[in-house]
Amino acid sequence: MKILAIDTSTEACSCALHIDGEIQTRSQLAPQKHTKLILPMADELLAEAGIKPNQLNGLAVGIGPGSFTGLRIACGVAQGIAFAADIPVAPISSLATLAQAAYIETGEKQVLAMIDARMEEIYYGYYIVDKQGIMQCQITEQVAKPNNIELLTTEQWYGTGSGLIYAKILKNKLGTLLQNYQTEKYPQASAMIPLALSAFQQGQVVNAENVSPIYLRGMNIK
Repeated sequence: MKILAIDTSTEACSCALHIDGEIQTRSQLAPQKHTKLILPMADELLAEAGIKPNQLNGLAVGIGPGSFTGLRIACGVAQGIAFAADIPVAPISSLATLAQAAYIETGEKQVLAMIDARMEEIYYGYYIVDKQGIMQCQITEQVAKPNNIELLTTEQWYGTGSGLIYAKILKNKLGTLLQNYQTEKYPQASAMIPLALSAFQQGQVVNAENVSPIYLRGMNIK
């Protein structure tokens, strides 16, 4: 499989190219520069691999939740490439990408992924890894005040993501349910690859015109 993944859902801008098990990546923490960075990143990866977009099996794109502007950039770029190359797109949750990265990096199998939603709110989701090593969300992804997040179970969770800017409030809310966590983590395209491969295997892909962001805010604010 040849898959190009892109994510601009947060302050981080990243792109990854998967070719038959090998992953090459570009990433930069560069708020408000995504429009200038993402296409050159993709072009560099494709050029280094010696392939063109129409030789890809498909794209993967982070559809949110996250920055309104960032999500529109990623979805727009993915649509443009997919239309031109006539290839399908796997829409990937930004929270799932965070959870997948935590599993890859730490081996943690139960992850509470959180993204700073501004306005003193966080986007969040609880994830558990399945037998195939893919993080699966246990609830509908939500946006809430840190002290209003849903308590899923009495199990312990590993926290990750920029939402942990509210670590003190979250610790007070979750207590021993949140034992360890990593802060200043952002979705990375490289961690999208396992999720994208699974999506393609299960046929969870869409045509370019059906790629759209998931904002959450305004849908289920608590």
